[in-house]
Amino acid sequence: MQTEFAAKVFTLVDATDADGFSRLFAPQGRMRFGNNEPMTGPEEIAAGVGGFFGTIKGLRHTVVREWHSGADSIVEEIVDYYRLAGDTVTIPAVTIWHLGETGLIDDFRVYFDLAPLFA
Repeated sequence: MQTEFAAKVFTLVDATDADGFSRLFAPQGRMRFGNNEPMTGPEEIAAGVGGFFGTIKGLRHTVVREWHSGADSIVEEIVDYYRLAGDTVTIPAVTIWHLGETGLIDDFRVYFDLAPLFA
């Protein structure tokens, strides 16, 4: 069963709402997207995620499983990416995050192979 916070994360991402998503992060929160360099802070995260959203028509996450231990979460998902060319690519992914004392994300990592999306 998907938790409320995970539902919020993926609803914002699937809506391609980079600004709304970035507001889930603490001021010094970090996000690492694939093998890219980490982004730090809501403004940098909004810009980076927004830039990625500009390369696709849309996306949809389907949560497969979630694991939680205290403030740490691991989510396995299947992601459908709707490419600008009109076709769809489906990629498995794992997202890991940690919530700081304020309830905001201070560390967020997405692990997946984006090569099929841009092939």
